[in-house]
Amino acid sequence: MNAPEESLVQLRSAVARGDGPGVVAALATMPLVEVAQLAGDGLLVALAQGTEGAASWAEACARVLEERGWEGDDDLARQLAGALGREPAPTLRALPVDLEELSWILEGDGLSGGGRIDLRSGEVWPETVEGYDEGEEPEDAGDPDHWLYVECEGSHEGYRDMEAFVSMVDDPERADRLSIAIDGRGAFRRFKDVLARWPEEQARYFLFSEERRRARARSWLVSAGIAATPAAALKSGG
Repeated sequence: MNAPEESLVQLRSAVARGDGPGVVAALATMPLVEVAQLAGDGLLVALAQGTEGAASWAEACARVLEERGWEGDDDLARQLAGALGREPAPTLRALPVDLEELSWILEGDGLSGGGRIDLRSGEVWPETVEGYDEGEEPEDAGDPDHWLYVECEGSHEGYRDMEAFVSMVDDPERADRLSIAIDGRGAFRRFKDVLARWPEEQARYFLFSEERRRARARSWLVSAGIAATPAAALKSGG
């Protein structure tokens, strides 16, 4: 079962605007296993806002994450359990870090040289050849109490995502073509070109890749002592 596009748009929108009831409503029409990382972020908001039905969805999401077992899934499952009061909350600094932005820095091509996270606001600052958005580094760029440096780790995990996705494709001919596409240099471009022939597979891969990258970015933050927490959850919880 694939997540309906309309429901997926609704879920992303609800998470982005911190709408707990909207998150719960969107989840009613989609398979939780395909969106567990995104849903978990939304459910942290819904729990903090006291949204009806949020607790049962959060418990279900935590179970799905534990069973799926991707890197970063257990981290979010523990965060949900803490928010539910089932176990002590993780002793991590809660920051509203944009996991999508962070994942692009972590798994970029390396030309940007990485980036930084503002430890006061959670804002992610990608580095460029010229510097930051204003054309220069912050004056206190070396202050570890203000900035957490993010080093690009390369695209090897993204390649593994393609391999994992190919193994999940039911149609043998499609799987064979995709397997050939990821062999050798230029694998990412060829894979996307071949995948574009089948829009339904393409949409499934994009969601799969997004979930995996979000989970890995969450795990990276946990290793740095940070729990990615939506701003709306922090506001409601405070």
